[in-house]
Amino acid sequence: MRARLLDDHLKTDESMARLALHASRLQKLQKVLEKIAPSLLARSCRVANFKLGVLVIHAENGAVAAKLRQMAPSMSAAFQSEGEQVAEIRIKVHPLETAHEHKPQAQAAVLGEDSRARLDHLADTLPDGPLKTALEKFVLRSRPR
Repeated sequence: MRARLLDDHLKTDESMARLALHASRLQKLQKVLEKIAPSLLARSCRVANFKLGVLVIHAENGAVAAKLRQMAPSMSAAFQSEGEQVAEIRIKVHPLETAHEHKPQAQAAVLGEDSRARLDHLADTLPDGPLKTALEKFVLRSRPR
């Protein structure tokens, strides 16, 4: 018996064929979104659904959602110019599963020589305690590597 490709299975069953078609349409809409939206914004949102001319986009947070809502009329026109029949765009806040992948790693502060000297002097004038200890550690960690 010959092994069948997954695409063959999806195309033979009518309901699976509709699902595969819908999934490919969402992928196409996502590519258009990535093309028309600013790159930093496009990385923080995803096409969630498209039905009866209504495109639903999930935004990573409220700030991204607010910006997308401002851009919705021009984005709708851009989708239409790409051949998509988008009549309305709805934005929903929905944290992305991969949101942490986009964020840069936190880096230790690097202070200038003058700033380090002043903070070091401040630490010397403080009485022994948690503030002095924290300030001394901060100055040590902020040295250039």
